[in-house]
Amino acid sequence: MMDKQELKDLKKLVRNPSSKENKSECNRCMTCCAKGGPALHQADKHLIESGKLNGRFLYTIRKGEPAQDNVKGGLIHTDTDIIKIKSKETSDICLYADINNSSCSIYNDRPLECRVLKCWDTREIEDLYQKERLTRQDIIGHIEGLSDLVEEHQEKCSFQRIIQLLESNSGKLEGGALSELLEIVQFDISIRKLVVEKTGTDKAYLPFLFGIPLQNILKKLGIELKKRNPDQERSDIQG
Repeated sequence: MMDKQELKDLKKLVRNPSSKENKSECNRCMTCCAKGGPALHQADKHLIESGKLNGRFLYTIRKGEPAQDNVKGGLIHTDTDIIKIKSKETSDICLYADINNSSCSIYNDRPLECRVLKCWDTREIEDLYQKERLTRQDIIGHIEGLSDLVEEHQEKCSFQRIIQLLESNSGKLEGGALSELLEIVQFDISIRKLVVEKTGTDKAYLPFLFGIPLQNILKKLGIELKKRNPDQERSDIQG
């Protein structure tokens, strides 16, 4: 899913095309690929089922997670999972894009958003991006045990509850609110570790199964986990 700035950049290409004539077809400038991977839709499910897209290369923005609204702007809480292709480690470039050679390693099997995106006319992508999004349960719902773990994690690490805790007591994290948030974060850490240790699952799958680690999300919100001293297992949250 493109964020607000990405959409602005694409619209800028419409108003100020790089060529002398108005742009009307893709010239493989790779602008869209350089701004991150696409979000997946129901029409892309077959790409995962066939192995053309691997879960190791995906991550999930979980239901309820704070995210930018691409059309209206501003921060919203997502009403469903948003599954995206990961970016390269040191940049925002889509994992499958080769910017230097203006190519895509899965071009013939690229996801729906990549197929409909036209930087010179963004109307189709704007109409599409919120519709029929693919969810984790669409992909793993048939896998007994794993599906239940993902549902349990979603329930116990609910963003709705996390936001309530962060907004309680005039924004001060202390007492019961602090303890509960610590428990939620610890559960997020523990379930990831459990899945790797007990099932041998590649760690690369964890961002798809359980989303971005809560510690990372909280850090973006200005709240960090910090251990008091080496002899204590319990961490405090510094906001």
